[in-house]
Amino acid sequence: MNQRISILGCGWLGSALTHTLIAKGYSVYGSTRSNINVREPKGITPFVIDISERDYNYSIFLASDILIIAIPSKNIVDFKYLINQIEKSEVRKIIFISATSVYPNTNGTVTEETETNSSPLANIEKLFKSNSVIEATIIRFGGLFGYDRKPGNFVNTNKIIQNPEGYINLIHRDDCIRIIETIIKKNAWNTILNACTNSHPTRREFYLKEVKKLGEIAINFDEKSESNYKIVSNEKLKKLLDYEFKYSNLMDY
Repeated sequence: MNQRISILGCGWLGSALTHTLIAKGYSVYGSTRSNINVREPKGITPFVIDISERDYNYSIFLASDILIIAIPSKNIVDFKYLINQIEKSEVRKIIFISATSVYPNTNGTVTEETETNSSPLANIEKLFKSNSVIEATIIRFGGLFGYDRKPGNFVNTNKIIQNPEGYINLIHRDDCIRIIETIIKKNAWNTILNACTNSHPTRREFYLKEVKKLGEIAINFDEKSESNYKIVSNEKLKKLLDYEFKYSNLMDY
């Protein structure tokens, strides 16, 4: 295999991803904004990178076949600078981790063809989509959950919850990692993919189920609040990657 992969952003998702890729035989460079801690897996080459800094030499970190960008920054000026550094490097294939928040609430189903909003994240996506030097695949993940990130903690049971009949779009971290792996294996570049589970329960039914796991017995919903939602379609991803979700039904989780 011997492919070299750089991961910009070893946070909750990126750190778990490094473990998987190293175990699969990839050579991995990983970065955080502060010193890599002792929990990082054996075999990773660590870097400390803050894309807001202008005096960093990216040449070693970007000496890779593939770059995965998984950072929370929404500063378009910093991303323009980063892309300039990428163009000077060996990297020509990129996976950019985005989010389904780029879609407006349509009260219907959205696909990769749906027009996005004018948010900073959507504008950063455009930088990668319009670049002719690199092959960028953009993954629009739904809300991430799994392991220590328990959905029942997403709601404050001491507050009134709005939009109980709105539908949710979530994805387990295991599926996130498997999808990234599959994109690399299948060379699925220059595309946009929505990534969330097959099921879209209402906020009411899903969070009532999840808070019970944490010992709570009730949630206060605002029954008069307006129902605003979007249902994110994952059909393109499943077809293009021939992918089956590990956690496909949120009500079975």
